[in-house]
Amino acid sequence: MKNYELMYIIDATVADEKREQLIEKFKALVESNNGKVVSEEKIGVKKFAYTIDYKTEGYYVLLNFEADAKVPALIKEQMLITDGIIRHMIVIK
Repeated sequence: MKNYELMYIIDATVADEKREQLIEKFKALVESNNGKVVSEEKIGVKKFAYTIDYKTEGYYVLLNFEADAKVPALIKEQMLITDGIIRHMIVIK
């Protein structure tokens, strides 16, 4: 298993309850594929350097996890089809 770091931005207009559901969804996705969440940091709302889809701010989340090589592709696939996710990036640590 490799160590990965996932940074993603949730739309700032998403309700708090829905935001927590999104965060839990991606943690559960890692754990359901025999991965382990090492740490999670809810950075909070930050202003963008430039507008993205006519939005000027977003809620940043940083997730460190250990998983097999197939898991980042699964996460990327889910991020692309999930409403409320503005951007995401996964890197190997």
